[in-house]
Amino acid sequence: MEQIKLFEFSENGADCIGLTFNFSEKIKSIIKSSEAFKWHQTKRFYYMDRENFKLHKIYRQFQKDNIFVDYSAIKKKEIHTKSISPKIYNRTKDGRTLSEIQKQLIREFVAYLRGLRFSDSTVRTYFTFVADFISFCHDTPTALLSNAHVRLFVETQVKRRNYSVSTHRQLISAIKHLGTFLSNSMIINDELPRPHKSSYLPTVLSKEEIIDLLRFTKNQKHRTILALIYSCGLRIGEVINLKLYDVDIDRRQLVVRQAKGRKDRLVVLAQSFIPLFQSYFMTYQPKEFFIENPKGGLYNAGSIRSFLKVSCKAAKIRKPVTPHTLRHSYATHLIENGVGLRYVQELLGHAKPETTMIYTHVAKKDILNIESPLDTALKSFYNTDKPHTNINLSQNISG
Repeated sequence: MEQIKLFEFSENGADCIGLTFNFSEKIKSIIKSSEAFKWHQTKRFYYMDRENFKLHKIYRQFQKDNIFVDYSAIKKKEIHTKSISPKIYNRTKDGRTLSEIQKQLIREFVAYLRGLRFSDSTVRTYFTFVADFISFCHDTPTALLSNAHVRLFVETQVKRRNYSVSTHRQLISAIKHLGTFLSNSMIINDELPRPHKSSYLPTVLSKEEIIDLLRFTKNQKHRTILALIYSCGLRIGEVINLKLYDVDIDRRQLVVRQAKGRKDRLVVLAQSFIPLFQSYFMTYQPKEFFIENPKGGLYNAGSIRSFLKVSCKAAKIRKPVTPHTLRHSYATHLIENGVGLRYVQELLGHAKPETTMIYTHVAKKDILNIESPLDTALKSFYNTDKPHTNINLSQNISG
């Protein structure tokens, strides 16, 4: 196998990366195709400025042509540089073992994610995965982190924590952002496999079950919350962050501000919901938000899930129900009522129509018009003039 060797040197006070190899037309053509490399007329080798050097890109550039990259000289220099600061490892409350250098790296990564304007929820999720990954790799220098480390980490975590496919996909996304953030690492994002999404039909309550659920929710505040989630198809975070001035009773509209994807949208306020809302407002007198914590601040999402579970048990609903099930039911019932897919997409705030189309698979508007072959066969049987005796109708010869 052909190989190249990387080393560090200084030129006019600037740090540079040199490259040497036994003469090869293939290696020479690869180097010439890259704008990063320059030819040193005096020392007779190719080199690049240290600030433009990204080890994973060099590695990938030559690896695809089956050329081995010897970066051992740089590896020694980087390990020596890292060891200047003593590594004092501390065990965090989450069981991770991290040095102060690693903690600072993770803080900088979080700042990078916030710079990309990711939501707080996404930042927290990616932080957790990356902190676990850095702890898993222990004292491996960031420049030597590679896809092999990622693969071993993913295999270990998925098995140990029994991650779902969606969580597995989030984990890979977090590591890919880390690979972009660590420009000097050997993590190659394009070569990190991500499992395909699972396709599940959403759980949907019937209209009768929705009415039973509201009837058996005795607490007025709880009933108002569930009625709003279903009647407007809201996400749980949208209900919690909904402010009173966004409820427009005169125009029968609800303004959902900066929801998923940082988008505002308008939804129709149900006429039957207005008396329930007015009664709730007079009783509880919220000040800023539609629902508020009795001790102040935002209402807790866990509380909604908790009383919804109690209401389902009282209504004898055995399906697995979450607040998002009410949103699924809202969308499905709209389609069954003949509302066009484009309008449903707008009401739900979906960016792509493909996301909304999942509800066409559970809507029974057109499916119920399809007659089962059993019903067709029985109708044909009872409409015949033959006596209904215990004789075979089929005239096929039996062996």
